[in-house]
Amino acid sequence: MTVTIRTAAAADVGQVLAFIRALAAFERAPDAVTATEEGLLRDGFGPVPFYHCLIAEQDGQPAGFAFYFFNYSTWMGRPGIYLEDLFVQPEFRGQGIGKALLRRVAAIAVERGCRRIQWEVLDWNTTAIEFYRAMGAEFLDEWRNVRLDGEALLRLASGSESAVPSPQEGPQEAAP
Repeated sequence: MTVTIRTAAAADVGQVLAFIRALAAFERAPDAVTATEEGLLRDGFGPVPFYHCLIAEQDGQPAGFAFYFFNYSTWMGRPGIYLEDLFVQPEFRGQGIGKALLRRVAAIAVERGCRRIQWEVLDWNTTAIEFYRAMGAEFLDEWRNVRLDGEALLRLASGSESAVPSPQEGPQEAAP
């Protein structure tokens, strides 16, 4: 069985979206995906790509993907890679495909002068946790993930964050 890792092309956006949906289903959030082929095409294959993607194939069949983008560490003064998604279809697991994808992302990081790769893993995904631990990944339990999206993002961007309580004020009740 031959495994190949290749850079995704614009023609692959349908397969990339299929991988994203399969990962969301695995992570128990199948209805959370709002990405579209059009958006993936625009954001990954336009003049300034916001993401990069690798596709793993086994004997020509799509087996998994790694979806990443570059970030920057101000403390190190060096770029890094944020691995947004790493996913292998269930029927292809246990054959080294996930490791091959992660190895290629690591090689890209080294080639581009990046000092680290970062990613997240759900606390219940013990198989992935052990996989990452076996490769020497460090778990940053003291750091908290923070997200600002939806209405909170729009309020902050528009300057109407006064509707959001400060930590000193505590929770506010919504107006009727």
